[in-house]
Amino acid sequence: MAEQATQRTGEVLLQVKGLKVSYGGIQAVKGVDFEVRQGELVSLIGSNGAGKTTTMKAITRTLNANGGEISYLGRSVQGRGAWDLVKEGLIMVPEGRGVFARMTITENLLMGAYTKNDKAQIAADIERMFVLFPRLKERRDQLAGTMSGGEQQMLAMARALMGHPKLLLLDEPSMGLSPIMVDKIFEVVADVHAQGMTIVLVEQNASRALALANRGYVMESGNITMEGEGKTLLDDPRVRAAYLGE
Repeated sequence: MAEQATQRTGEVLLQVKGLKVSYGGIQAVKGVDFEVRQGELVSLIGSNGAGKTTTMKAITRTLNANGGEISYLGRSVQGRGAWDLVKEGLIMVPEGRGVFARMTITENLLMGAYTKNDKAQIAADIERMFVLFPRLKERRDQLAGTMSGGEQQMLAMARALMGHPKLLLLDEPSMGLSPIMVDKIFEVVADVHAQGMTIVLVEQNASRALALANRGYVMESGNITMEGEGKTLLDDPRVRAAYLGE
């Protein structure tokens, strides 16, 4: 039974009720409930294999759920294509980054704006990304596949932001990165959230994720086992023992 979270304000952008997802005979997600409200940064933490990425894929319709209900902007996502949800501002930076390796940085950013038609706005957005990620500007004509993992993560985040998301899902953005790059990625996440972006942050790095979060959920073996304010969860001895090695 999940602990009760504190009272929340703001419009509900995403509502997940009783979500179940199976791979063959294995149930990876076993009836998950959570919500995300306008302006929040919500962290979903848990060990590898807990079902976090599967949950994100079900929300974005890149994986079919076999039970429960997912609503985005008050409408069910059932029967809607992932591309339709992108057009409506539900955009995910996937685990593993997924950049277009044989395209340049600039071309990758243009792909992020494929739903947009205003060329002046797109050009302004590219310059905004170069301010947010100066390293990308230095390498704007470089092929994405030749960049380091950290640089590719920056590009994947910038490409997602080009679509002007209403809700940004970040799946394991710090995975496999050097400590310096991890610091940079979390700094950008904090900056983007401070500008009003609603974010779901999926992370194994529980301390960093909960330190940024308004609210958090702990996922274990396909279930939500705890929820609450980010700081409250960060201070909880059960979380600290399970995820912070204390």
